Amino acid sequence: MVSVVRSVADTLADAADHGRWLQQLSASHNESERALLTRAYEAAQTLYAGKTLAPTGEDLFDHAVAAAAIVADLDLLPDAIAATLLFAAPDCRDDWQSWLAKTFNPTVAVLVEGVNRVRTLTEFARLDKLATAEERARQAETMRKMLLAMVADIRVVLIKLAWRTQTMHYLIHCDEPVRLKIAQETMDIFAPLANRLGVWQIKWELEDLAFRHLHPVEYKKIARLLDERRLERIDYIGRVLGALREELARAGIKGDVAGRPKHIYSIWKKMRKKNLDFSELYDIRAVRVLVDKVADCYTVLGIVHSIWQPVPGEFDDYISHPKANDYRSLHTAVIGPEDKVVEVQIRTFEMHEHAEFGVAAHWRYKEGGRGDAAYEEKIAWLRQLLDWREEVADSNREGLAEAFQTELFSDTVYVLTPAGKVLTLPAGATAIDFAYAIHTDLGHRCRGAKIEGQIVPLSTPLENGQRVEILAAKEGGPSVNWLHEGWVKSHRAISKIRQYVRQQNADVVRETGRQLFDKELARHPGVQPNLQALAEKLGFARLDELYGALGHGELTLRAVAQAIASFAPPPPADVAPEDIVHRSRGGHDAGGILIEGVDNLMTVLAKCCKPAPPDAVAGFVTKGRGISIHRAGCTTLKRLSADAPERLIAADWGEQKNSVFPIDLEVLARDRNGLLRDISDVLSRDKLNVIAVNTLSRDLKARMRFTVEVRSVTDLSRVLAHVMEVNGVLEVRRV
Repeated sequence: MVSVVRSVADTLADAADHGRWLQQLSASHNESERALLTRAYEAAQTLYAGKTLAPTGEDLFDHAVAAAAIVADLDLLPDAIAATLLFAAPDCRDDWQSWLAKTFNPTVAVLVEGVNRVRTLTEFARLDKLATAEERARQAETMRKMLLAMVADIRVVLIKLAWRTQTMHYLIHCDEPVRLKIAQETMDIFAPLANRLGVWQIKWELEDLAFRHLHPVEYKKIARLLDERRLERIDYIGRVLGALREELARAGIKGDVAGRPKHIYSIWKKMRKKNLDFSELYDIRAVRVLVDKVADCYTVLGIVHSIWQPVPGEFDDYISHPKANDYRSLHTAVIGPEDKVVEVQIRTFEMHEHAEFGVAAHWRYKEGGRGDAAYEEKIAWLRQLLDWREEVADSNREGLAEAFQTELFSDTVYVLTPAGKVLTLPAGATAIDFAYAIHTDLGHRCRGAKIEGQIVPLSTPLENGQRVEILAAKEGGPSVNWLHEGWVKSHRAISKIRQYVRQQNADVVRETGRQLFDKELARHPGVQPNLQALAEKLGFARLDELYGALGHGELTLRAVAQAIASFAPPPPADVAPEDIVHRSRGGHDAGGILIEGVDNLMTVLAKCCKPAPPDAVAGFVTKGRGISIHRAGCTTLKRLSADAPERLIAADWGEQKNSVFPIDLEVLARDRNGLLRDISDVLSRDKLNVIAVNTLSRDLKARMRFTVEVRSVTDLSRVLAHVMEVNGVLEVRRV
């Protein structure tokens, strides 16, 4: 809380008469300062003649004078007043920077440049309308931090706040869409910024005026409930302070007494937050007493209760029992003059400093959320600077001007995306860091950047408030040289690049391991293991991990061979060797099948089991169709030989020249779009001809049967392994 001073409304009323305001202002400055202010006033009057301010349509010169009057009341020195009068010079002159520095002074030029950057930034930056309330709050906080970080002189932010305050006063003349947009931006960005800087009069004005446009019904309701206008409440507080000062002087207690009436927005906010009725609020009018010692706090409490009747149940001793954030003070509510309730807070100067600048800072309590200790420490310094400015303004103006120059936030850079979103990056960050802050994939593919529409190298350091656009390739990855050259500053970007490099090396290792595994699997032509089960048998959760271990040499081929062999099927017991009729080898038929002791017999491959080299086979003499060739373990052959064992005949594969054999593969997988295409691509890469496909989908599972032509079953293990790697495949086997 600060002492009740001249209200913004009074200031703006005086500024309405431009000439009279300039005379009053000049009276409080020396000759050189009066000359500076007069030159700035006259130059602004000439520059802005006939011009209006977008998007409100307000007369530009009227706006500049009103904002300058608010800045003058903030004791920010004549340079800041002149810069406020000339804030729109960049819109009126191409040579504005050199003109301002030559006609006025370099400080005015720097301040106007800062205001222009802030103005441009706030016009471009946007809060995401589709974001959640929590996300919008984080975005707004980032924008507020950016406003503080991008200025070299804190007065630039205060000039912007004064400018926005005048805009809010004029907003009643604007169309509803303009009113709502500016009011919401004020509530999101500028009122909280004024709050944390401790500029209370501007904070109250911005909140009440924004609330008036955003929630007109609630505003009017609370305004009616207040039994007096704000100026009347200020006058009432003044009378309470006068009575209290007299009593403290009579008791010999030295202290500082100040007060303020609660404004409409804060009343509504407290009623909603604590679910209170208007009649239950006791701090609509409040005063604060600061004393030197703790003992004096309780003495003042006794004085207050002796001159005014306390409200029952409205006393809190936060000195004996501090809050969790170590906030200490005495709070009481009394029936003051005219039977109106007044809240009185009593604390020592040390307690007050802790409440304003320490961990119990009032702005953080009001805004809530988790704190950033380093950031809050910087805010505390700025608040102290603005609190001290009245004490040092007259005695050391040059020192105060230097104090306004700040690089407190130089450890962070705030930049904007093409859509107006603000990103936070470490100082020295480049476009590479920016790309990774948006999305990892964009970081991997970034190849160039545009800053404010100009193409720049990726190594270009970013500055506060810049708009950045990334130029990306359709595919590709980052360069490890980005790290070696020191072009990357953010931990996120460094981590993602290192992870990508490790991943690329891992891919090479896994591919080597897979090739070794395929070769070993090919050495076991009669074994068709479930590859996931095989990986688990060797102690790996996934097949990729098995490949990686094999490629790194952590897993031996001997261990793989033993695991594969454990999946070998038992020798077929369906047809015993002694049950096969052996005859002397006579030759082979046109299909390359050798039949024991018989020459030139017609043979046909059985469709039930689709044998292919080097499957163990046997023949069965059919009636009229020659000899049917089955796999030795075929269940159909077992049934036929049981009925007519004398017709079973030994057979073997002869020399196969350019012959292909149809076999059936069955795939069980999670059903999804593109599954059939992906499996077909794998079979095509393995140079297999698919001659038939049958699919069945049920309960999000797909069962597919492919009939493919192979030259030898020895090719099959490799094919099955590749199909198993298709996304969603659960099992693949030869039928």
